[in-house]
Formats: sequence, structure tokens, C-alpha cells
Amino acid sequence: MECKKVIIVEGKSDKRKVQPIIREPVDIICTNGTISLTKMDELIDELYEKDVYVLVDADDAGEKLRKQFKREMPEADHLYIDRAYREVATAPEQHLAVILAGANIDIYTEFLEKRMNL
Repeated sequence: MECKKVIIVEGKSDKRKVQPIIREPVDIICTNGTISLTKMDELIDELYEKDVYVLVDADDAGEKLRKQFKREMPEADHLYIDRAYREVATAPEQHLAVILAGANIDIYTEFLEKRMNL
């Protein structure tokens, strides 16, 4: 089954942090922090007609990557972590669950329940 939703993250640690939270089939693509114009063009073709979400770190490198996606893929949805956490990989799972659920991505609700039990 082909995934209709794609989340773009910076690194493998971000992917490992986000993947267990998501219940529905979603492709998670790692840019490894940067992306060449050639790779961006390939992604644009590959992700045509898919729901694309950009979830990058709240730091200079993440913002640079986000700007590139805003310019090259203006239809993508941008998800933001709280600046206090700086990195997707270090953000609490509950925080990420709230962000993902807010973007209509089906998540395992126990991650939200953990937040309410704090």
C-alpha cells in the first residue's frame, strides 16, 4: 500500500523518535540536515499529490532547511516544535504527539494520555 502522507525530518534520530508515535502508514524521509537542488527536484517529483509535512529542528540549520522547503514545495505543511526543545530527537514524545495529531496524522493515543497524566 502506498503512503499518502510523508514527513520530512533532518536525521535518523528524528525519524526514530517520530516513527513509534504514528499509527497510520506514513513515509518518513531524512534529509541528513541538508538537501541539494538535484535531490529537492527528485523529491518534488516523487511527492507530487502526497500530503507533505516538514518537521525540522528549531535551530539555524532547521530553519534554513524549512525556508528551502517553503520556497521549493510551498504546498507542504510545516510542523513546529517548541523552541525550548531545539531538536525533534530530544523533544518529549507527548509534545510530538500533540503536533502530529494537530496535523491530522493518526497517532497512538497513549502518547497523549501520558501528557495528561503529568
